[in-house]
Amino acid sequence: MALTWHTKPFDALSNSELYSMLRLRSEVFVVEQNCVYLDLDNIDQKAQHVIAINAEQEVVCCARIVAPGVKYDGASIGRIVTSPSLRGSGQGKELVRVAIDACSSLFSGKAITISAQQHLERFYEAFGFETTSTPYQEDGIPHIQMTRAAKR
Repeated sequence: MALTWHTKPFDALSNSELYSMLRLRSEVFVVEQNCVYLDLDNIDQKAQHVIAINAEQEVVCCARIVAPGVKYDGASIGRIVTSPSLRGSGQGKELVRVAIDACSSLFSGKAITISAQQHLERFYEAFGFETTSTPYQEDGIPHIQMTRAAKR
């Protein structure tokens, strides 16, 4: 499946891209994971968004990149999600690679921090993230804070 990847600030997202991105996040984070939480947290407007578009013009992978000082001292990547239809295709790994590259390009020399679901710890370790907290509950799901050291 050929996907088209983009990194855009909030204001550059089309209405269709924004709707599709928010729908995907709701589909996975709220419905699939049975987790009631406020996804619309007023950080999207300050973020860059990595999105992958399929042939039907739907967002099927997305992540948001947040500047240093907004959530953490360094930069951060969050709301990392891949459509259930793409599971096992390698596109989740590609999403993380693209997001790290975009974050490093936007905020050169800054560490990248994520709040990862604890069961994905090994997945993120493969990208150079190291666990920097004990497990904590976020929206009823065990999470850990992980940081990828700044690359110079």
